[in-house]
Amino acid sequence: MQPTESFVRASKVKVMIFDVDGVLTDGTLTYDADGEVTKTFYVLDGLGIQMLNKTGVKTAIISARNSPIVVKRAKDLGIHHVHQGMHDKRVALATLLQETGVTAEECGYIGDDVIDLPLLLRVGFAVTVPTGHAEVQHRAHYVTRAAGGRGAVREVCDMIMRAQGTYESVLAQYFG
Repeated sequence: MQPTESFVRASKVKVMIFDVDGVLTDGTLTYDADGEVTKTFYVLDGLGIQMLNKTGVKTAIISARNSPIVVKRAKDLGIHHVHQGMHDKRVALATLLQETGVTAEECGYIGDDVIDLPLLLRVGFAVTVPTGHAEVQHRAHYVTRAAGGRGAVREVCDMIMRAQGTYESVLAQYFG
C-alpha cells in the first residue's frame, strides 16, 4: 500500500506549529466577569504534543492573540517556542526558523482561518480542522477528522509519529 501524500509530508516534519483558537481550543472565547478571556484545552491533544516532543520533533505555537493562559499551557506541555500577538504570522515563522535552524519545508502548521494562509502556503505539511474556513481547507494538505480543541492536534501528532516510525516506541513506555 502506497503512503498518502499527507503521510509522506508528515514524515519530514522537524517542527510542528500550532495555532491556538480553533485548533488547540474549539475556537470559543469565554469572557469572565473581569473581561478576561478563558480557554479550554483538550487533554488528549496535550498528551499528543508531549509524546511528539519525546521523538525529537520540536513544537511551537504561533497565535495572533496574546494570552497568559497559552504561555502556561505551553510550559505545561513542553512547547518551547511560543509566538503570540503576531497578526502577520510570517514574521513569527521567520523568527522560529532562525531559532530552530530548520526550513519552512521541514515544518508542519495547523490553522483554521484565512489569517493562517501565509503559513499554510509556506510549510511542508499544511493542516486544518473540519470547521476550518473553506479557503483554508482548499489549500491544506490534510484536514483532520477530529475537531479543533477535540482531538485534531492529537490526530496530527499521532500521524507524524506513525509517519516517522516513532509511534510504537513512544507508546511502549505506557505498557508496564
